[in-house]
Amino acid sequence: MSSPLQSADPSQAGLNNSLVAHDMEFQDVTVPWNPNWKLQQTKLTKKVLKSENSAAFKLHDPMPRYIQFASKNKNKWDHERSYRIQVVSFAGDYLPEKSGIHNSMNWAKYKLAVTKYKDEEQRSSSTFNQNDPWSPSVQFSNFIDDENIKDEDLVAWITTGFLHIPHAEDIPNTVTAGNAVGFYLRPYNYFNEDPSVHSEDAVYFLPHEVDSCDVNPLVCLSESVSCAPKVPAFTYNGFENTYIVL
Repeated sequence: MSSPLQSADPSQAGLNNSLVAHDMEFQDVTVPWNPNWKLQQTKLTKKVLKSENSAAFKLHDPMPRYIQFASKNKNKWDHERSYRIQVVSFAGDYLPEKSGIHNSMNWAKYKLAVTKYKDEEQRSSSTFNQNDPWSPSVQFSNFIDDENIKDEDLVAWITTGFLHIPHAEDIPNTVTAGNAVGFYLRPYNYFNEDPSVHSEDAVYFLPHEVDSCDVNPLVCLSESVSCAPKVPAFTYNGFENTYIVL
């Protein structure tokens, strides 16, 4: 199962950002007490990816350990205020490139692609692509045309997915353990410290207060907002469960 590219416009402390790749490499270091011996020492590397072509990672391409959207603004430690994209699942091969309809969904061949923002590049695909997949109205690979992405308004296009083969344990509910799909957008030197230190430590309810809207407003959330789902009670083979959306 794969999902279309999700686009994110990670404007960090301003519209103009740069894409920075962090990785590790090995250096040969001579052992001080024996010049004939060498050790391989790890070294952190940092590289600014300056063009769209250098920031388009296909399905089987290696990726840097860290991908960072960096601004020119600094935190108090003099580090670039940034956000990091961490992809946790990849879609598998979807169509061979020799296929005549490959271009109708060629967004799926990229794990991550970063492009310069353009008003005319709002979607990685189109519903009209299914009408004529041999001549798609939107071909995502055309977005990647080697433009400069240093100090620009950037858009990240991320493909996520996994393979799920149905099995008996999917009845009555599909197994979720071990099936993770998505990505994280994580602050990376954006703050001066972990912002969660300012969070409340705990919330305590007495047993008779849990279902009280006055004490716990989340209980009645579905009644006050239109976007909260109203999930019906679920029954299967003698098992009954009532969902409470919190």
